[in-house]
Amino acid sequence: MNLAYDVLIIGGGPGGAVSALLLARAGFRVCVFEKSRHPRFHIGESILPRNLPLIQELGLEPELRRLPHLPKYGAEFGLGSDPQTMSFKFSDGLLPGSATFNIERAPFDEMLLNAARAAGAEVLEDTAIKRIDRLEEGAVEIAAEGRTFTGRVLIDASGHGTVVGRHVGSRRAFDDPHLQKVAYFQHFDRVERPAGDATGDPTIIMCREGWFWLIGLSETKTSVGFVTRPSFVRELNISADRLLQWAIARCPVVRHRMRNAVGQSTNQVLSDFSYTCKPFAGPGYFLVGDAGCFLDPIFSTGVTLAMMGAQQAAKHVTALLQNRETPKNARRSYCRFVEGSTGIFWGLIRNYYRHSFRELFMNGRGPLQVHNAVISTLAGNVFPKPVWALRWRLWFYHLCVRVQRYIPLVPRRAECSLLRESPVEIALAHTAVAV
Repeated sequence: MNLAYDVLIIGGGPGGAVSALLLARAGFRVCVFEKSRHPRFHIGESILPRNLPLIQELGLEPELRRLPHLPKYGAEFGLGSDPQTMSFKFSDGLLPGSATFNIERAPFDEMLLNAARAAGAEVLEDTAIKRIDRLEEGAVEIAAEGRTFTGRVLIDASGHGTVVGRHVGSRRAFDDPHLQKVAYFQHFDRVERPAGDATGDPTIIMCREGWFWLIGLSETKTSVGFVTRPSFVRELNISADRLLQWAIARCPVVRHRMRNAVGQSTNQVLSDFSYTCKPFAGPGYFLVGDAGCFLDPIFSTGVTLAMMGAQQAAKHVTALLQNRETPKNARRSYCRFVEGSTGIFWGLIRNYYRHSFRELFMNGRGPLQVHNAVISTLAGNVFPKPVWALRWRLWFYHLCVRVQRYIPLVPRRAECSLLRESPVEIALAHTAVAV
């Protein structure tokens, strides 16, 4: 059986759902293929402020507000052995910043996919793509569940599956081993968080071997994770599902905040961080979100990059199908958008793992409003293109990071090493926290 559509979309996460929603509203025949069934668990629960205007533009804010979530006004950063942390508010950014939210991805992603379905997109859940049989300009064909589906354009929003990237052979891990990461995470109750309005502000605790996140999801539930290098883990004789507990036991700040935590003693694992599938668009296809590239999750960019990219992909696909834009121009403009928005984050990510970056950032202030520029970047105010006032300050900040390595522009801070710290196990109550 051959089923014909205008646009085929692989993946029903935020990127695929937003693309489907916008294209269905534009009157196109859209089919979404989702290999699992919503609601399903996913990490990436901290949403950047830049995402909220898009949700408002999509008309989904009232529905979002009905879902359990926590307001988020800024973030807290700290070093693993120093209880004195540094906090900032998005309103302190160089560009206007607003409050945003943390939310469990299961209900959030389901809300977006249901909105696409309500707009007229056909959504096939529990449907994995078996193969891509044709991928050409104006003609694509895929096989799924014993059926053949054809379309004029394919949008790949398959996340880490990188279906098109693997098909065309463009998926590449970065050569820099410091950019290869693995995350160990779980949900817990009764984790100590910042007080008052700051209770929804994510906490990032840094150490030589990586970093921890503590993200409040509700009044009681907190997402806790540890991100490190696979090469470091290979040196340890620790079971992968116990690695988070191993790391917590050796980090004084995180250990203290989890002294009364309730949850599972085992953790989940997500690897394969930091890769790219350039070019982000080609004959017959566009890559959205993690299907095109995956950035280290330190700055919580995943959902925002996926949804903003989905909006741009839908715009170019609409113009393409309406003969208002040539395929070459559509692909070039979309690739420029993705490269421009991700490139500025890559600069911060590469420097983030340098202790000199952390010393400067933890200082909390600097000349020429450079810290305010960093805050605006962390808020996601880089779309559709970072303004010059932001770009030159970030360049100056990166220069200061290099200087700080040799000349102390700000006071030196002791680096926390999990391998040097004496482990103190915490007694987790073994009450399972639903995820």
